[in-house]
Amino acid sequence: MDEKRMIADLRSDTVTRPGAGMLDAMMSAKVGDDVFGEDETVNSLERKAADIFGMEAGLFCPSGTMTNQIAIKCFTNPLEEVICDETAHVYRYEGGGIAFNSSASVRLLYGDRGRLNPELIEPHINPDNIHYPKSSLVVLENTVNRGGGSYYTRDQIEPIYHLCRLKGLSLHLDGARVFNALVETEDDPKDYGDLFDGISVCLSKGLGAPVGSVLLGSNELIQKAKRVRKVLGGGWRQAGFLAAAGIYALDNNIERLKEDHKRAKVLEDTLKSLSYVTSVMPVDTNIVIFELDSHHQSEEFVETLAHSGVKCNTFGKQMIRFVTHLDLNDSMLEHTVQTLKKIH
Repeated sequence: MDEKRMIADLRSDTVTRPGAGMLDAMMSAKVGDDVFGEDETVNSLERKAADIFGMEAGLFCPSGTMTNQIAIKCFTNPLEEVICDETAHVYRYEGGGIAFNSSASVRLLYGDRGRLNPELIEPHINPDNIHYPKSSLVVLENTVNRGGGSYYTRDQIEPIYHLCRLKGLSLHLDGARVFNALVETEDDPKDYGDLFDGISVCLSKGLGAPVGSVLLGSNELIQKAKRVRKVLGGGWRQAGFLAAAGIYALDNNIERLKEDHKRAKVLEDTLKSLSYVTSVMPVDTNIVIFELDSHHQSEEFVETLAHSGVKCNTFGKQMIRFVTHLDLNDSMLEHTVQTLKKIH
C-alpha cells in the first residue's frame, strides 16, 4: 500500500467493517420477524451469548447504550439512585439517559482508573431515609473506556457482588469490551452469570460486527426488557442478517483481541519515547490515552496526524485517544509509529 494513501483509523474499534467470512454468514442467515420471535438467527445469537456467560436469556439490541439503558430501567424505579464511577459510559456518554429514561439520580464515585471496590461503594449506599433516593443499582464498566482500557478480574468483582447482595442492590455490567478483559484475565465468562444481574455485551467494537449488543440476564429480566426495548423503538424485524454477524464475531474474533492489545503496547512504547508526550496511561488492552505537552493542543495534533493518514480523537484539552482493532494491520501500525516520530 502506498504510504501517501494509507489510512490508519485509530478513532475507535467501532470503525471496523465486516470481512468476507462475516459477510457470507450475514447473506446466508435464516431470518424472520423478531418481534414475533420468529427470527431463527436472532434467537440463536441470544442463546449463544447467554450460554457463554452462564445466563438464562439474552436480548439483541441495536446498541450498547440501549442495552445499558434498558437494564437501568429494569433495575430501578423513579426516585432511586444508580452508583457508578464518574467516568462511566452510562453516565458520560449515553445522553443523560438515566435521568430521561429511568427518572433516577446518580451517585458518582472516583475509582482507580474507573474501577470501583466495596470500600469505595459502601459509604455511598444511602440509608433508608425519605430525604435520600433509594440506592438500588451498582454499574461496573469492563473494560473502562476513560480508564485507558483498564479491567476488573473476577476476584475484584466478587466482593462487590457480595456487598450488593448484603445491601439489596442489583449489579449490572456495562461489558462493552468485556472480551478484551477476559482474554487478559483468562477468567471463565460463565462465572460472570453468578455475579451480575445484567450484562451488556457489545458486538460492534473489538469483535467487529457492524452493529448490535446483547443484554443478558434472567428470563424474568429479559421479558421485562423486551417491553422496554419496544417502547424505545428497538423492536427488530428481519434482524437475523445482523445477528449472523454477531454469531460469526463470537465464534471467530475473541482470541484475536490479543493482537489488538499487542499493537496498543507498541504504541504505548513509542509514545513514551516522544519528547512532546508528557504521560501515557498504562495500556492494559486496546485503548491508548496520552497527554501532550503545553506546546501542542489536542485539536491541532489530531489535524496534523490526519494530514498524514492517521485518524484519532481528542480526549480532553491535552489528551488524545488511540484504539486498536481488527482493521488496523501491522503496516498501518508502523505508519502510525513513523508519523508520530516525525512530529516535534
